[in-house]
Amino acid sequence: MFSITLKLMRRNMRMLIPAGIAILIGTAFIAATFLFGNSMNDALARQRTAQYGEANFSVMADLPSDASDERIQTAYERTVGDFHLDQMAAVDGVAGVRAEATAQIVVSKGDVHVSGMAVATSADAKLLPVDVADGAQPDGDGGIALPKGVASQLGVGIGDDVTVTSLWADPMTLRVTGLTDDPDGSYSYYGGASVLSDDAMAAMNGVGSFDEIICLSYLLDIPGAGADGTRPDIAAKQAIDKVEVLLPDDYRLIDRAELDRMMVDGLTDSAGTGVFTTFLLSFGILALLVAALVIANTFQVLVAQRRRTLALLRTIGAKKGQLYASVLFEAGVLGLVASILGTVTGCGLMAALCASGLMKATGFYMRFVASWPVFVVPLAFGIVVTVLAAIGSARSATAVTPLEALRPIELTDTRRAGRIRLIASVAMALIGVIAAALAAWQIHEMTAGRDSLATGNYSLVLLAAIGGCALVFVALVLSAAFWMPRLMRGVGGIVAKVGPSATIAHANIQKNPRRVAATGAALLIGVTLVATIATGATSAKQTMGEALATRYSVDMVAIGSDMTERQADDAGKVKGVTHAVYAPATLRYTTDKDGDALSVLLVGVRSVDELKMVMHADLGSATIDGDDVIMSTYSAFSGKKIAFGKDDATFTEEYPGGESGGADSTDSADSSAGTAAERQPLTLKPVQADFRRVSGSYDLVAFVSADHFTDHRLAADMHMLLMSVDADKAGTTLNDTLSGVQNAFSGAADVQVTGPIAERATWENSINAMMALLVGLIAVAVLIALVGVANTLSLSVIERTRESATLRAIGMTRGQLRRSLAVEALLLSLVAGVVGVIVGTLFGWLGSYMVFSLYGQVVFPFEWTANGTVLAVAAIAALVASVAPARRAVRTPPVEALAEA
Repeated sequence: MFSITLKLMRRNMRMLIPAGIAILIGTAFIAATFLFGNSMNDALARQRTAQYGEANFSVMADLPSDASDERIQTAYERTVGDFHLDQMAAVDGVAGVRAEATAQIVVSKGDVHVSGMAVATSADAKLLPVDVADGAQPDGDGGIALPKGVASQLGVGIGDDVTVTSLWADPMTLRVTGLTDDPDGSYSYYGGASVLSDDAMAAMNGVGSFDEIICLSYLLDIPGAGADGTRPDIAAKQAIDKVEVLLPDDYRLIDRAELDRMMVDGLTDSAGTGVFTTFLLSFGILALLVAALVIANTFQVLVAQRRRTLALLRTIGAKKGQLYASVLFEAGVLGLVASILGTVTGCGLMAALCASGLMKATGFYMRFVASWPVFVVPLAFGIVVTVLAAIGSARSATAVTPLEALRPIELTDTRRAGRIRLIASVAMALIGVIAAALAAWQIHEMTAGRDSLATGNYSLVLLAAIGGCALVFVALVLSAAFWMPRLMRGVGGIVAKVGPSATIAHANIQKNPRRVAATGAALLIGVTLVATIATGATSAKQTMGEALATRYSVDMVAIGSDMTERQADDAGKVKGVTHAVYAPATLRYTTDKDGDALSVLLVGVRSVDELKMVMHADLGSATIDGDDVIMSTYSAFSGKKIAFGKDDATFTEEYPGGESGGADSTDSADSSAGTAAERQPLTLKPVQADFRRVSGSYDLVAFVSADHFTDHRLAADMHMLLMSVDADKAGTTLNDTLSGVQNAFSGAADVQVTGPIAERATWENSINAMMALLVGLIAVAVLIALVGVANTLSLSVIERTRESATLRAIGMTRGQLRRSLAVEALLLSLVAGVVGVIVGTLFGWLGSYMVFSLYGQVVFPFEWTANGTVLAVAAIAALVASVAPARRAVRTPPVEALAEA
C-alpha cells in the first residue's frame, strides 16, 4: 500500500509543491529562530564574560542571605588597599592580578568631547577586557590608552595630550600611550574602553590614591588552575590557598567556569531556551499553524481527486485502515522532505548572516552555533503539523465506497460545517466580547478615580482583555466556513457586474466554500496581527505625543554650562525649529509659604513676547519688568500647586537651612560668578502662570529680565536654549530635528537636550523598531497564507479542467480566462484582508485603551499607511499567485482538456 502511495505522490507532485513550500517556510523560520537564539546567547555570553579577559579566577563578595545591613555595608565599602594586591602578585604561582576599577569619563580635545568608560591597567595584559592594538597601556602616571574610535573622533594619536574629566574630578591632562580595540564587544555601548593610569583612575573616582578606590572585583591569572573548571595542579592549589588567606572577610575566590555560569544564567530560562529563542519561536509556530490550513486544503483536494482511485483500491481489497494510513503516510513523507529542506534553508540563511558581519553594526559579533533543537524541533513540528492537517482528509478517504469507482468524479466539496462548530464559535465570541468589555470598563472606572478591580489588579484586568480578544479571534477563524463564503458571495455579486470574467470568478469562488474559508482564514490571521500591531503603535505614538505635550510648555530645551551662542545659533537654524530663545540661567533656592525648600532655575529673557514665541502656555498679562519673576504654578517634581505666603520671594545660592543642595547646588565660596553682588540673595516679586514643565531637574523654572544678568545681580552659571518645533511644516521628521539639534551641541560636553520632542522622538524610535520587528516576523505567516491563495487557485484549475475547456470551446479567450482567475485571487485576498484590517484595528484600539489610558487621553487612529500597504501587498501577491494557475489553464487545448477530464 505504501508503494502505491509513493507512486500517487509522484503523479501528483505538482499539487503537493505549494503545501511543501508552506511547510518549508515555516520550518526554515523555526530552524533560523533557534540558530539566531544560539548565536545571540553566544554573543551575549562572550560579551558579558569578555570583561574578565583571560583571567581564570576572580575575587568577589560572597555574603549569606541573612547577612546584617552592617555586614553588607562593610563588605561593599572595601577599597583596593584592603585586598593586598602587591602581596597577591608576589605569591608563587600567581602570574597577574588586576583590580576591576572603572570610571565614566569625558575625554576632550579642543571643542570636541566624547563620553566613555575607562578601566584600570594591568601588569598582565591578558587580564585586560580590551586589546591594546597600537602603542601600549599606561606604564606610570599621567597616561591613557584610548579606543580607536574615540581617538578618531578627537583627531588625536599616540603621544598627543587630551583632557579627561569625570563627575567627581576636575579636568586632567593625560598623554595618549596607545589605542585599544574591543573585539568581544564588552564595552560596545561606549565604543570600547579606555585604559587609565593608576593616578588618573584614582582622580576620576574622586580619591587621592589608587588604593582608596572602592572596588569589589579582582581578576587573577594562576597558571595550571585551568579556565574550564578542571582540577588545579599542586603549584596552582598552593597559590590558591595563599591568595585566599589574604582576602578580606566575606570575599572568596571563584574559578572561571563558575564565573561564566553566573554571568550566563540570566540569558536562558529553566529549560535552557534563550529569551530571544522563546520570543521568536512563537512566530515560527504561528507560521506553521497558518501552513496547516494550506496543507489541509491540499489534502482535501488530493483525496477528492483520488476518490475513484481510492474506490478502486477498495474494490480489490484495500481496508479503510489502509486508506487512512496511506493518506497520513503521504502527509508524513511530505512533512519530512519539506521540513528537511526548510531546516537546511534556515541553516543556510543564518550561516550567511553570520558570515556577512551585518550584526557587527549592532554591537554583536555572531557566530554560527548549532544545537540539537535546530534540527530536531523543525522536523518534529513540520511532520506533526502536516500529519494533523491531513487527518480530516484521511477520514474522508475512509468514507469512499467501492461503488464510487463507477460514478463520475465530482471534486467540488459541498459539505456544510457542523452546528457544533457554529455554536462553539458563537459562545467563544460572546465570552470574548464580554471579557474585553468588562476589562475596558474597569480601566475606565480606574482612570475616572472610582473604585475598580483594575486599581489593585491591573495585570489581571489586562489579561482578561487579551484573553477576550483571543477568544473572539479564534471564534472568527473557527466560524470562517459560515461567514466568509457568504461575505465573498455578497462582494462577488457586485464584482460580477463588471464583465464575463468577473461573473465566472464569482461563480467559481462559490463552488468550494470550505476551501475558500480555510484559505481566507489563513490570510486573515496574518493581516489581523499586522493591523493590530500597526494600530497599537500609531495609537501609542499619538497618545504619548499628546500626553507629553500637555506635560511640557516648551517643545525642546537645551541646557548646559558649556553652551556657546554660536552653537545655539546653529541649533536654531535646524530644519523643523521655528523659533529659538538663547538665555542665561543660574540655579537658586527659595522657600514656599510652608517653608519648604525649592530649587529654582532662573532664566533671563528680554521680554514676555520673546517667551511667548517658544512657550505653549497662556501667560496672560504677566511681565518681567523690574523685579518681577514669572514662575510656574506647579512643581515639576511633585505636580503639586506651589504658593508663596508674601508678595516677594528671596533667591539664594545656598540651600535653605545651610544644607547642601545636592549635585546641582553651587558652592558660594568657590563660585565662578565673580562679584560679591552676584552671590548676594535676590528678592523678586513672583508672578505665577499656568505653564508646565520646562525642565525636570528643578522644582521650578522661573523667567526674569535678562538685565539681572547684565547688571551682575545674577551670574550665568549655564545657558538655556528654548525652542518651538514644527517638523511637519518644515517637511522633516521629529527624529531628524532632534538629531540636528544634538549635533549642533556635539562640541559641548554637558549640554542636555530635553523636552517632549526629545522624549517623543526616543519613544517613537523604540516603537518603530519594535513594530518593524514584529511586522517582519508576522510577514512570514502572511507569505505562507499567500502561498495558500496560489495553492487554492492551482487546485481550482485542476478541478475545473473540463469546465475551462468548455468555456474555451464556446468562445472564451485566453485573456478572459486569465482575468477570471485574477479576479478570483483578488476576491480571496482582499475580502480576507479587509476583514483582517477591521478586526485588527478594533483589537489595536482596545489594547491601546487598556495600556495608554493610564497616561492620558487615548487616540484611536486608523493606520492608513500600514493597512493600505498590507492590502496592496496581498492584492499584488494574489495577482502574481494567479499567473501560474492561469498559464496552466490556458495552455491546455480544449479538446485535450475535455479528453483528460
